[in-house]
Amino acid sequence: MVEAFRKIPLSLKGAFVLEPRVFSDERGFFLESYNEQTMANAGIPDRFVQDNHSCSWKNVLRGLHYQIGNPQGKLIRVPEGDVLDVIVDLRRSSATFGRCDSARLSGENHRMLWIPTGFAHGFYVKSEKAHVLYKATDFYAPQQERTLAWNDPELNIDWELEGDPIISAKDSRGVSFRNAETFA
Repeated sequence: MVEAFRKIPLSLKGAFVLEPRVFSDERGFFLESYNEQTMANAGIPDRFVQDNHSCSWKNVLRGLHYQIGNPQGKLIRVPEGDVLDVIVDLRRSSATFGRCDSARLSGENHRMLWIPTGFAHGFYVKSEKAHVLYKATDFYAPQQERTLAWNDPELNIDWELEGDPIISAKDSRGVSFRNAETFA
């Protein structure tokens, strides 16, 4: 049996990239972007309850977001455009607590990023425009949402910036890692 995805581990415990098999010909391409059984076999047994879609312009930086009371696992993909997707492990019990990692997701590479619960997440748009789609394991709860400072010197994230990023007022008020609410 041929696997639908190649699993590429990241340095943070539990997070990984999935690279789907892509079938291309002169008409275009086909890929399977989600299959519950295949995902469970890859290490994602979680049930998804919400799909989200954002569109952002070049140099937009969103994040780093997480929900403290209703933590969300997320399966991220970028069907159009190119982003640097960044995650931070906020699980105190994890061997990778306080560490960051990133993955390039694009319409060209078709890769998806699995982010377990207990992580902060953000992305920076490298292309002129990017559509970001993600499945979430819990519902959005605005009262539970927290924002970690994208430019925290302790985290020292290399966002591969091309000039000053475009950031929302909410994201500009993100808290430092040292002062962030974290998970057990």
